Amino acid sequence: MAHPVTLDLLDYIGASPSPYHCVAESERRLIEAGWSRVEEADADWDRSPGARGYVVRGGSIVAWRMGAEAPTTSGFRLLGAHTDSPNFRIKPVPDVTRHGAALLGLEVYGGVLLGTWTDRDLGLAGRVTLRGEGGASGGNHALDVQTALVRVDRPLCRIPQLAIHLNRGVNKDGLKLNQQDHLPALWALAPKGEPTGDAATEAGEAGRLVRFLAGELGVDPDRILGWDLGLHVVHPPTLSGLDDAFIHAPRLDNQASCHHALAALVGTSDPLPDGTAVAALYDHEEVGSRSAAGASGSFVRDVVTRLAGGGRTATVRAVASSVQASIDMAHAVHPNYGAKHEPQHKPVLGGGPVIKTHSSTRYASEAWTAGLMRGLAADVGVPVQEFVVRTDLPCGSTIGPIVASGLGIRTVDLGNPMLSMHSAREMAGAADPEPMVRLLSTFLRWIP
Repeated sequence: MAHPVTLDLLDYIGASPSPYHCVAESERRLIEAGWSRVEEADADWDRSPGARGYVVRGGSIVAWRMGAEAPTTSGFRLLGAHTDSPNFRIKPVPDVTRHGAALLGLEVYGGVLLGTWTDRDLGLAGRVTLRGEGGASGGNHALDVQTALVRVDRPLCRIPQLAIHLNRGVNKDGLKLNQQDHLPALWALAPKGEPTGDAATEAGEAGRLVRFLAGELGVDPDRILGWDLGLHVVHPPTLSGLDDAFIHAPRLDNQASCHHALAALVGTSDPLPDGTAVAALYDHEEVGSRSAAGASGSFVRDVVTRLAGGGRTATVRAVASSVQASIDMAHAVHPNYGAKHEPQHKPVLGGGPVIKTHSSTRYASEAWTAGLMRGLAADVGVPVQEFVVRTDLPCGSTIGPIVASGLGIRTVDLGNPMLSMHSAREMAGAADPEPMVRLLSTFLRWIP
């Protein structure tokens, strides 16, 4: 039987088909555990010892529990992860009609392993912006813009592959997909006589997607102003393999790390740690983090400045005593492609958390922070693995170096091992979530 932490992870990912749903699920869990929401525009936040709060900005959320001592004395123990995953996003003018088929125009978001999304049952999820019921009023053209979450879990779309009879070399040459031409998703039959073309919509009325969304939300189509929507695989996360050794799920990279950070924060029990515990879950990591809600924006800096007491001096003093664990899934060695790994650094599924190192700082780990994490892991009996990319291959990156350079905070990069990274359905070890949560919980209580 899988550990309860693993089963809880499956529930968390299943509730989070988009970054906005991931934030909503995180918020639900925080409220259930006694956290209170604050707004960035609020004049005062409770910074008394033990105070628990969180703030939301788009698809990102930052939550904290104040320590027994002020941040200027004992600093922050910051956990960072990201809510977004590679997928397909819906274009602003999405309705496409070709050869009797109605399709949705899609844009690739992040480093998608494209072929894994073909021939799958796909749903739709994200947020929609709506005009308020009152509409515009007054000479200043006031407009009430509202936001609603949308989640369609039934099979709605499909990206069908070309039959092998018409693509004889596919198994030898590999699947080759043109993102513009081959990746619109088929979701309806076009009525006879409907105009065709890459942006064809019904003349004089709302497009097909707008009408569909209006029906899902129970609103007039004229109220829909826009959307941030993406496709997701409708099959739920599951355990697999002999003795349920594996997790098969979408978005393990990196909602698994969001879950682990949140579980560690919520599970921090009394006595109250000296340092202030923070979990920052960011959107837009997969596309560079350069957004108002991303790790390259001001969000976490704004929050820690408020928690430190305001002002640059207080923030600098707090950060000087702080350390960050950037948590992002790591590459397990693939049993069929072992040569793709650096020979001395081959993490395995079920082998425990992986510390990620890169001398050119694509990862933010350095000797002190990696040593701290290895020492804490040894103290609580958590095995640690190491990852360094092959010297002749480029290295990916995480939010770790971004936040480390922006805040000036010492950082270690780590994550649980996985296979099928950036696939529509990814794979990890069912035994790995609990040791990671245990290690992160220990990290939040660390005293210099």
